[in-house]
Amino acid sequence: MKNLLKSLVAIGMAAMPGLALAAENGGQALDLTGHWVGPFAVAVFLVAYLLVMAEEFTHLRKSKPVILAAGLIWGTIAWVYDAHGLPHMAEQAVRHNLLEYAELMLFLLVAMTYINSMEERRVFDVLRAWLIRKGFGFRSLFWITGTLAFFISPIADNLTTALLMCAVVLAVGGDNSRFVTLTCINIVVAANAGGAFSPFGDITTLMVWQKGVVDFWTFFALFLPSAVNFLVPAAIMSLAVPNLKPEASQEVVPLMRGARRIIGLFLLTIITAVSFHNFLHLPPVIGMLTGLGYLQVFGFYLKKTAHREHKSPDNAEHHDQMGDMVSFDVFRPVARAEWDTLLFFYGVVACVGGLGFIGYLGLASELMYTQWGATAANISVGLLSAIVDNIPVMFAVLTMQPDMSTGQWLLVTLTAGVGGSLLSIGSAAGVALMGQARGKYTFFSHLKWSPVIALGYAASIYGHLWINRAYF
Repeated sequence: MKNLLKSLVAIGMAAMPGLALAAENGGQALDLTGHWVGPFAVAVFLVAYLLVMAEEFTHLRKSKPVILAAGLIWGTIAWVYDAHGLPHMAEQAVRHNLLEYAELMLFLLVAMTYINSMEERRVFDVLRAWLIRKGFGFRSLFWITGTLAFFISPIADNLTTALLMCAVVLAVGGDNSRFVTLTCINIVVAANAGGAFSPFGDITTLMVWQKGVVDFWTFFALFLPSAVNFLVPAAIMSLAVPNLKPEASQEVVPLMRGARRIIGLFLLTIITAVSFHNFLHLPPVIGMLTGLGYLQVFGFYLKKTAHREHKSPDNAEHHDQMGDMVSFDVFRPVARAEWDTLLFFYGVVACVGGLGFIGYLGLASELMYTQWGATAANISVGLLSAIVDNIPVMFAVLTMQPDMSTGQWLLVTLTAGVGGSLLSIGSAAGVALMGQARGKYTFFSHLKWSPVIALGYAASIYGHLWINRAYF
């Protein structure tokens, strides 16, 4: 019974290649799963994660409990190792942990800075105003917002995409709760599905790419399975959308100066990151940071030329709208990055890393990938990500490094990405929309359509196993 409990706990929380690090330095890693430190660390992590899940009610930022938990877990581990005459093993494990986190954090920071820069230059406001101005009917908007969410989230993150599309829905839907609810559910599913087939679409896909287990272009083999995941529930839910046409708005929003060039620089940054990784064998984060340099230089140009644009007769009439009087400062978008998310990411990586270093890594790997088999294990990862954030789940799988084919790595990438759509709390997009469309899009309104979403989840898995059978 004791071993079974250990295995079940380890499913959602094992990670960190501490065993390999210990072996390299001539030491022997300690199995602390039977020591008091093991259950203590598990209890600390569970309490922290319960506080994360209760963020909406407690208003305690999710980064705070996991950062505190990370310190407690690694502190007790280091204390035990020091007592056994191995004072540097925990230190080496933490340093390796921090290196992995730093690469991902800096990559995400650059991406967030570009997204915030485009938002500041009104790129997303222009798209929102255009959709509202066209006067589409509810059913058309249901499909348009879902399709846009599916294709924007591979470039932007699914959270930003969902918030943008939800703003359109709320502006048009008004008091029609049925339309708002169904369209918000569709947006969450579409944004999560779109992020699953792109290395940039989600933190989990980014982790898989940076780890080197799946090639950049191979991710796009998940396009059709991801599309199936979105289209199956969307087709069913669209039948319940009211067949009404709201009154169109006449709002016109102009782009601010430099907006189009920032979009181009973002695409150039992505190309740089991919090229650095594929051709120069450098970490993708080096290419992204180079791209941040592009934005910094262009921001300097915008700042120095703002006065000339303001004096131009062609721009005088619209200088307030076009942003000629608002000089661009690259550090404003950096400051507006989701720092709570980035710090939460650190806490999760450190906590899960500590639990793996304790010894839960071997238990989870044995249970899931040896006893259950890779396909069953990878499907369960998606189901687990509907309850627990997919970041610790995917980090655990990556650091367990099970011996799997490329097809199985693609499967776990797919399930971890789209599994969060099963519940509203399963993804950042769902949690954000519950706050943005408060009272209309709720946990239970999403749960009502979970069987339909589960049908799309199953269909996408079957589609991947059939379409991408050459990768197995």
